[in-house]
This record gives sequence, structure tokens and C-alpha cells, in this order.
Amino acid sequence: MKSLLGLKIGMTQVIDESGTVHPVTIIQAGPCYVTQIKTEQKDGYTAVQLGFEEIKERRLTQGQRGHLGLLKSSKNSSKRKTNTNIPAVRHLKEFRTRRIGEYQVGQVLTVEQFEEGDRVDVVGKSIGRGFAGVVKRHGFRGGPKTHGQSDRQRAPGSIGATSGMSHVIKGMRMAGRMGNDRVTSTNIQVIRVDPERNLIAVRGSVPGAKGSLVTIRNAAKG
Repeated sequence: MKSLLGLKIGMTQVIDESGTVHPVTIIQAGPCYVTQIKTEQKDGYTAVQLGFEEIKERRLTQGQRGHLGLLKSSKNSSKRKTNTNIPAVRHLKEFRTRRIGEYQVGQVLTVEQFEEGDRVDVVGKSIGRGFAGVVKRHGFRGGPKTHGQSDRQRAPGSIGATSGMSHVIKGMRMAGRMGNDRVTSTNIQVIRVDPERNLIAVRGSVPGAKGSLVTIRNAAKG
């Protein structure tokens, strides 16, 4: 399992040794902490839970502190209940894997697990566009701009059926909320890896706005 959580920094260009210019997206990936390991006997499946983006402990709820082992013991208020060295983190996410024996709670994962030339999938939420019409949302051409249709230029046209069906078909493309959906960019090449600054550069664009949370994992179709 090669998986990390990160923040999308933005896009830039990278020039390789042959002089070719590559458009890349810079992602601040990790360090991620192993906060929990799911087993088949206890949970019914095997997975590793990762935590990302350190924050102040007071910003967590009591349940979140207990899950991360940050609650203090009632007998000795100066000691933690567990000694996992896991800091307070903002994001938690599970990754399915059968190799849970390779991980332990408190382990730190960084971008060093990726190498230049690797193929990865990047998952994020697309930029929200709010309520949009069919021309912007689905690329409709709109109605004719003549023959008296002065107010039909960006209209969807008829959405109904004939009397044989007499209702709107389920899944009809219409106006509505656009964006803010889970999107996966598949089989993207890793161009650069900077372990010192926890940065990874992948070829092309990835979903999400600047500063949004993304997930990097080894390509499923690589």
C-alpha cells in the first residue's frame, strides 16, 4: 500500500534534462501517522487508518482525543493513557490493505515511499460552482437565436416524453449544483519527489482548489 494524504499547493512547470517542459501539480504530502490498524478478527476487514495535518490539541473533541490516545490518565494527570507519539491531527482516512503486518500504530509515512516515474491516482473534491444551468453544467448548445425565441438561448428545451411515457426520465440532464464532487485522476506520473519539504510533483492537473485535501495512492490501473 502506497497511500498518503496531502494538500494541493498549486501548478507550475518542470523542465527535464532533455529540455521538455512538463506541467505539474505540487502536493504537500505527509507526514502521515498510522493512527489505527483494522484487523479481520476485530473489525471484519483489514485496513490502515492515517492521520494528517497537525493542529492544536484543544481543537479536537473528547472522542477524537481518546481515539488518538491523547487523553490524560485520571490517576496521573501528567501521563497519557497510551504512548504512541501521535500528535493531534485534523484529517483521518482509512486505506484498505492486506499487509497490515508491515504497519504499527505511531508509524510515520512520508513521500519517500514514492519514486520518480511511479504511477499514482489522486483523489480530491472538484471546485464547487454552485447552481449552474445546462449550458455551463452539461455543455448544451441552447435554443435557436431567431424565430421569436429571444429568451430560449440558454434553455434546456423539452424534458418530457410523449403520452406513451408521460413523465420525465430518471437521470435527465438538467440545471443543478455543479462541482464539489469526488473526482479521481488516474494513472498520473510522478515527476519529482522532495522528501526534505514533503513535496511531490505529479504530471498534469488534479481535482480540487488550492489548499484542498487530496489523497495519493498507487495507481489501480498502472
